[in-house]
Amino acid sequence: MLQAFLNIFRVADLRNRVFFTLGMLVIYRIGFWIPLVGVDQVALSDAAQRAAEDSSGFGRILQFASVFSGGALGQSTIFGLGIMPYITASIIFQLLQSVWQPLQELKKEGVSGQQRIMEWTRYVTVLLCIVQGLMWLGYMYSQNLVQPAYMQGAGRMVFYISGLTALTAGSMFLMWLGEQIDKHGIGNGVSIILTAGILSRMPGAVEWIIANFDPSIQSGDGKVGVIGVLLLLAGFVVVVGGAVLITVAQRRIPIQQAKHIRGRKMYGGQRHFLPLRLNHSGVMPIIFASSLMVFPSTLFGWLASKASAEGWSQWLVEITAFFAQNFQMGAYPFVIVEIVMIYFFAYFWVTVQLSPGDMAKELKKHSSFIPGLRPGPRTAEYLEMVIERMTYVGAGFLCIIAIIPTFVSQYFGVPMYVSQFLGGTGLLIVVSVMLDLVQRIEANLLMRNYAGFLSSGNEDGPRLRSARG
Repeated sequence: MLQAFLNIFRVADLRNRVFFTLGMLVIYRIGFWIPLVGVDQVALSDAAQRAAEDSSGFGRILQFASVFSGGALGQSTIFGLGIMPYITASIIFQLLQSVWQPLQELKKEGVSGQQRIMEWTRYVTVLLCIVQGLMWLGYMYSQNLVQPAYMQGAGRMVFYISGLTALTAGSMFLMWLGEQIDKHGIGNGVSIILTAGILSRMPGAVEWIIANFDPSIQSGDGKVGVIGVLLLLAGFVVVVGGAVLITVAQRRIPIQQAKHIRGRKMYGGQRHFLPLRLNHSGVMPIIFASSLMVFPSTLFGWLASKASAEGWSQWLVEITAFFAQNFQMGAYPFVIVEIVMIYFFAYFWVTVQLSPGDMAKELKKHSSFIPGLRPGPRTAEYLEMVIERMTYVGAGFLCIIAIIPTFVSQYFGVPMYVSQFLGGTGLLIVVSVMLDLVQRIEANLLMRNYAGFLSSGNEDGPRLRSARG
């Protein structure tokens, strides 16, 4: 492993790309500490701390948004919205490309079509930045988290205009940073920025464990004993290992190429595989399910408080209180509904992204077939059956990953920002991005005959190659 790290710095091009990526991340973290004009940072920090301990309402919204903003909403910085608007716009257009015919035709045009789609994605990103920025600024204003000079008259207009401009410019700048990493760095720029925001919260989790560690107790009262720390460490290792295995797991379907005889020679006949990922939908089902589950808990909590405050009829008060209690994070109905939604979005995403009929047509077009199956509809039926079974297993894994942080937080008294590193959306994103980054570095090293992280190479290869040249 150490030798592989040293080999990175032996390759000039790879070394420059790694340093460029690190430099862009440093710029991102500097912007993380530039606050918005007119925000009372002390009052906002206290409100964020109270929300972090809340399992419903605004606390749920803040916890979900913090996954994509690196916790910047708690400080209200110029990067407060993070890269989330761009990710949302990209997901929207990715889904539309599969269901809307004009975008499908535009995608088939190649580079020019992709540039048009990217241009529209940026416009939608600006629109989402404006909408989300107004919502965030409006919430701070309604909760008296703004300095008195900016509460009325011209000061209020200055607060909204400057805050909205800074938040929109910050998100667009992060989008630009991601594009620069794609061109001059290594890895997917947007994913790396998102991962950096998630990992930036890890020191706070470690700090909480150190501050609340008490070796004289088992657990309870917000304290963690020796057994509790060991369980957290073991759980982190096991969950990360399982996430890695499921992320890279594939079902390899054998493919036989038809033989062709031309003259006295025989061509084709090679045997290869069609790789199908076990978790093809990735982290998308958890993102969709978590984002939608925020609204029922917020809505029912608001209705319950309003019903009791305004003196509604007794049966309405009991109904709203029942739903508010059972749709809090960790409640049994909440977990069941979240699992159902994860399965639904997992099958929906796979249906949109994979078409067994198109795959069967491509195999037939290239004179390939699955041994024992006739090309065409029979192959499509087999691929559809395999994809459905794999999606069922992959969605079950996503459900386990999504529930673990809630279970640990509810039954072990660990804050959500600590237990999120034992599962959930953030952990899957970090694992997927880190695997992709390692594979890219590995490819660059092996291309130059250097030893990589996952395999051994001939370290004398570059010298032998230069001598031959």
